[in-house]
Amino acid sequence: MTFQKYNVAIYSIWSAILLIVIGCGGPEPRKPIEVRSGTFFKASVERSKALLAKEEKKIQEIIEKDTAHEYVHSASGSWYRLDVANPATEYTPRPDDLVIMTYNIIGLDNDTIYSKDDIGVLTYKVDKQELFPGLRNSVKLLKEGETGTFLFPSSLAYGYHGDEKRIGVNTPIKTTLSILKIEKNNDSIP
Repeated sequence: MTFQKYNVAIYSIWSAILLIVIGCGGPEPRKPIEVRSGTFFKASVERSKALLAKEEKKIQEIIEKDTAHEYVHSASGSWYRLDVANPATEYTPRPDDLVIMTYNIIGLDNDTIYSKDDIGVLTYKVDKQELFPGLRNSVKLLKEGETGTFLFPSSLAYGYHGDEKRIGVNTPIKTTLSILKIEKNNDSIP
């Protein structure tokens, strides 16, 4: 092989290696076409805060007008009063207990949305079945034989979807909940 052919062969090999190395650099990430600044999400948060403030104001007005009862603000964000107390027990439902209960759903203007008869007697396994968020928390505040009236902002009721039947979008509600019986899970017994 002549010197010139040898140089061409080495040059071809190095060119091929260089092309492989450059070509195998991996895909470059594409730049986003549209950059989001987060203003939509910020505006959504502000709308939610304004809605909650408006609903809480209406709830406070209801509480102030109801001078016959004392309301308690729960840790979950609802307000409630105890209509029927049971001082004979201290036990409140715990996860996995079965609770037999009745409740209704009323608008804050006292318009009946679902009566107790519409809903019927419900057997609920605490924290294991679906209820709207406010009711799920409220069940754990009452003892067997107790009845309470709860006021929920829409965020603890059916939120921005409603129930797609009778409860509209962003509707705050009032519920009267009665705990008829608590069947304790064996792990819950102290």
